[in-house]
Amino acid sequence: MPTETLNVVAPEIPTWFVCAMGMGIVFIGLICLIVLIKILGKVSVLAAGKESAPAPVATAAAPVAAPAADVIPNRGELVAAVSAALAEELGTDVTAIRIVSIKRV
Repeated sequence: MPTETLNVVAPEIPTWFVCAMGMGIVFIGLICLIVLIKILGKVSVLAAGKESAPAPVATAAAPVAAPAADVIPNRGELVAAVSAALAEELGTDVTAIRIVSIKRV
């Protein structure tokens, strides 16, 4: 009883074609997401507009800027808070930080 082997060769797909198809699918997916987000945004604006009308906003006079001495009664507490926050962010000890000046921005 003779045995026959069947050799099936898959067609060779070029690398550039695989890359182009992958990038095309990604861009089509992104475009679909953009369209979906725009549609949902318009639907939510329409739904929010039907629910309630915006309340009128009362305008108040802008507060007058006070001198730094009036705003910060205890400057030592401010320096301690700033140095503790910096030490936590930098991952160092508070004694390793030297604050030269603090200016209001």
